[in-house]
Amino acid sequence: MNFKKILIAVDNSVFSEKAAITGYEMASKFNAEVALINIIEPAPVTVNPDFTLAPVFLEAFDNSEENSHLLLKEIENKHSNGIATTYLSIIDTAGHGIIHQAEEWGADLIVMGTHGRSGLYHFLMGSVAEHVARKSACPVLIVPNKE
Repeated sequence: MNFKKILIAVDNSVFSEKAAITGYEMASKFNAEVALINIIEPAPVTVNPDFTLAPVFLEAFDNSEENSHLLLKEIENKHSNGIATTYLSIIDTAGHGIIHQAEEWGADLIVMGTHGRSGLYHFLMGSVAEHVARKSACPVLIVPNKE
């Protein structure tokens, strides 16, 4: 396999940090481009009686977009070792956003971590990593939560 475009899905967790390290190592070995993606989950919309968006919602959205960009920049600075990196901060659900952006950007590989949840929580919430692995058109490397 020859990966030329590697999409690394990250959030603000130790699990995605491991995925970023692995993704950049693979990019180095394959001389590939990297896109870091951070999904901004949509907040529930609150509507004022006059049917306008509440200012609190708009402020939270701005902060999320700004925080997402800062997170991507921090991960690139820590782990890229000079590898060209594209930033993708997307407002969507995690699974759908990762799959859609991988297709749009033309990724050959998606690298992501897993929170390793199990039991009732996993049953109720599902797994983003499993969803992406099932629905993705390209290979998905899931970096485990094990030491």
